[in-house]
Amino acid sequence: MSSTTNGHKSDYLVVKGENILLHGEPILLKGAGLGGWMNMENFITGYPGHEHQARAAIKKAVGEEKYEYFFDKFLEYFFGEDDAKFFASLGLNCIRLPVNYRHFEDDMNPRVFKKQGLKHLDRVIEICAKYGIYTVIDLHAAPGGQNIDWHADAGGHQALFWDHKDFQDRTILIWEHLARHYKNNTWVAGYNPLNEPTDIQHVRLLAFYERVEKAIRAIDPHHILFLDGNTFGADFSRFGEPLPNSVYACHDYSKFGFPNPPAEFTGTPEQIEIHEKSFARKVEYMQHHHSPIWNGEFGPVYQSASDGLPDWEAINERRYAVLECQLDIYAKARASWSIWLYKDIGYQGMVYAGEDTAYMTLLKPFLQKKKATAADEWGCDDTPVRHVFDPLEKWFLESVPSLSRRYPQTWKPATHIGRLVRNILLSEELCHEFGQYFEGLSFEQLDELAKSFSFENCKQRTRLNQILTADSQRTEK
Repeated sequence: MSSTTNGHKSDYLVVKGENILLHGEPILLKGAGLGGWMNMENFITGYPGHEHQARAAIKKAVGEEKYEYFFDKFLEYFFGEDDAKFFASLGLNCIRLPVNYRHFEDDMNPRVFKKQGLKHLDRVIEICAKYGIYTVIDLHAAPGGQNIDWHADAGGHQALFWDHKDFQDRTILIWEHLARHYKNNTWVAGYNPLNEPTDIQHVRLLAFYERVEKAIRAIDPHHILFLDGNTFGADFSRFGEPLPNSVYACHDYSKFGFPNPPAEFTGTPEQIEIHEKSFARKVEYMQHHHSPIWNGEFGPVYQSASDGLPDWEAINERRYAVLECQLDIYAKARASWSIWLYKDIGYQGMVYAGEDTAYMTLLKPFLQKKKATAADEWGCDDTPVRHVFDPLEKWFLESVPSLSRRYPQTWKPATHIGRLVRNILLSEELCHEFGQYFEGLSFEQLDELAKSFSFENCKQRTRLNQILTADSQRTEK
């Protein structure tokens, strides 16, 4: 089904009361996010820092023509028909598609939409439709950065989207562009206008949601809007009445699903209660307004033999137990969900590039260095660098105690420091080294690197997929 399909009004998903409906019947959307594709992330595909910095390093190493070739092939191989067929075989029915605004326009040529900007988005939406999979288009990186983290691809630690109306204006134009293109496609479940916003004032987000809703509805009156809560999808405390035909989205990561938790998950009543209370707090707004619940992101990360931990398999079993605990909670709440994520290089994905592929073989020393320096935030074990950062944190708190109250207060001081020193400054410098791995590569070699992410070259995280399949079969009665 193409992006220009003439959809009948009754074929669109629609919000009514507590449910998302298809042809008048409730439907739960269950699936995953295709992170690392049209919005890359450092831990997903192995580069350091921010996407635009890593892309620039590769372009410098191989030149414009090979750069364009490599990334076109990367986007092609990363998700194809075999991926969709496998995904549907698990009983999953929805894929969230994170996109970076740079696919559609350039900062040095704003408001001019690229002719090929929708090429791969169209392709994947059409493939998914063929296998009965709905898609949610998610603007994961907006001009200026809608949040303070690396996945907004702004290059810094400030969400300048909220301070500059021009960034917001450009984002409205992007959504008008997307709405115009996909308004008739009934296999697009809807639009996720901003991923994990962080508006320190809280009220600017609400004003933007009202504005983008009007802009989209003027072009496309049918598609659902999936609206993330503030502060990484966790805070709805300032939200008023729900906007029409909208689903409000939380993100619900468990601290027990990552390295260095305060305690390992053993499934005690107390630990289960922690998860229940956390989710209840995030969905209180939806339940109060009797509206549908969509958990747009959740899921543990996993260890591998290469991490050097003798009990890595036991650790993973505990994290699978965390996942099962969360899915039980979501089932009771009749919540739709999208696990993070479908494909990567082995941290979190349902499938991942094999260790013996060209890409993983080439970058193996670099990935080890990133791990040793804790260059990435997501899923990293900072044990190797704590002897450096513990004294730094102590010095910061002695010098500026206000750091402990810095927004978002859900972050510890060590998190703020790690973001600035390791995930930004250190990682920016690592980009130079990363680019050097691509120097002198031929078109054939670049194709082989990109093809490392094709389904045929990926391994499956079997236990994770079994858990997701079991839940997909747990249909509402």
